[in-house]
Amino acid sequence: MSPHYHQFCELFEQLGLPSDVKGIAAFIQSHTPLNPATRLEDAGFWTPAQAALLREHLQADADWSAVVDQLNLALREPPR
Repeated sequence: MSPHYHQFCELFEQLGLPSDVKGIAAFIQSHTPLNPATRLEDAGFWTPAQAALLREHLQADADWSAVVDQLNLALREPPR
């Protein structure tokens, strides 16, 4: 079975967040920069369910790990 590559908006949908371009940009802008010492899934702005989903994607599902890594990097960038 070949891997499936998920889009950024799909991850936001799974997290129950606005998944349109403006919604994603607003979320990232309001939560950056994430402290370098904080793991993505441990950030204080996630609900327990969102944090659990991110942990699951990082630990068990290689199909999702690339897009979760993309979110992690986006939240570490200084705000523009």
